[in-house]
Amino acid sequence: MSSPILVEAVRGGIAESVHRGAFIVSDVHGSAVACLGDVEHPVFPRSAIKAFQALPMIASGAAEAFGFSDEEIALCCASHGGEGRHVEVAASMLAKIGDDEEAYECGVHWPMYQRRTNEMIAAGEKPGQIHNNCSGKHAGMLAFSRHLGVASAGYVTPEHEVQRAVARTIEQLCDVDLSKTALGIDGCSVPTWAIPLRNVALGFTRFATGDQLDNEQRAAARKIITSVRAHPFMVAGTGRFCTDIMNAVPRLFVKTGAEGVYCGCIEHAGLGFALKCDDGATRASEIAVANVLSRLDVWNEDEQTKLQAFTTKQLFNRRKIVTGKLQASAALTS
Repeated sequence: MSSPILVEAVRGGIAESVHRGAFIVSDVHGSAVACLGDVEHPVFPRSAIKAFQALPMIASGAAEAFGFSDEEIALCCASHGGEGRHVEVAASMLAKIGDDEEAYECGVHWPMYQRRTNEMIAAGEKPGQIHNNCSGKHAGMLAFSRHLGVASAGYVTPEHEVQRAVARTIEQLCDVDLSKTALGIDGCSVPTWAIPLRNVALGFTRFATGDQLDNEQRAAARKIITSVRAHPFMVAGTGRFCTDIMNAVPRLFVKTGAEGVYCGCIEHAGLGFALKCDDGATRASEIAVANVLSRLDVWNEDEQTKLQAFTTKQLFNRRKIVTGKLQASAALTS
């Protein structure tokens, strides 16, 4: 069975392209507040669950022991653009734990923020692992290794105690047995497991409410949420959806993952959500998640208005002429 169409790319008044997928908004009992498509099919949430990956580190006391600021905790949950401030904060984290860039096992790529890449090329600079969009998460994992008193070498492997702790946390939050699902390797080399959207949404509900968490985990989850909402720039960056929508609606916690995934929670309402576009299109998942969120009866009037601004997007050609738009499908808005 084909997934329902979530988003259409419209040109000349008709749908030129369509993006299919599924989503669920879950309450603390795992019941669907809103749902469309197959939410039982396992997907790789990838970077959308960086908050879950950071949780055991913070709950262990590592972040406090190394004096991580709220800005640094937010960067632990980031897929950042490699802008100047992102790199500065990552470097600060490494300095606090007594490591340097050589300790990273995330790999090198140019900053995702094109302007910064252009500046580096013009200056004859080369990218390092610290420019990797996951360098904040990896700094947190290095700190966790140090705090646990284990060797950091190989911290990205499933057998390392850091990743074992991450796996236990995901199992606890999402009510899944990761030994019975597909295990993949993420772009930054850490493990990633295939989990049904229903379970990912449940995980974010528990993350928001503290349900099924002990006192240390509950406090850590709260610390992550408040840090990210206080510093949304650290999570993504200039012109990025996660940063822009959390700046507009500060009570929202949202995070993108690769291949068209968006997840997050609405703490004040005790809700978690998870969404994936089948074709992996970020442009579509942004429109879809904005529509899903804007239709929930949990926002004040100002928040509703601001969310609505993200529910469509005009498309332009090279001469800046409007050629069409991205919009939600009838199935998503009915």
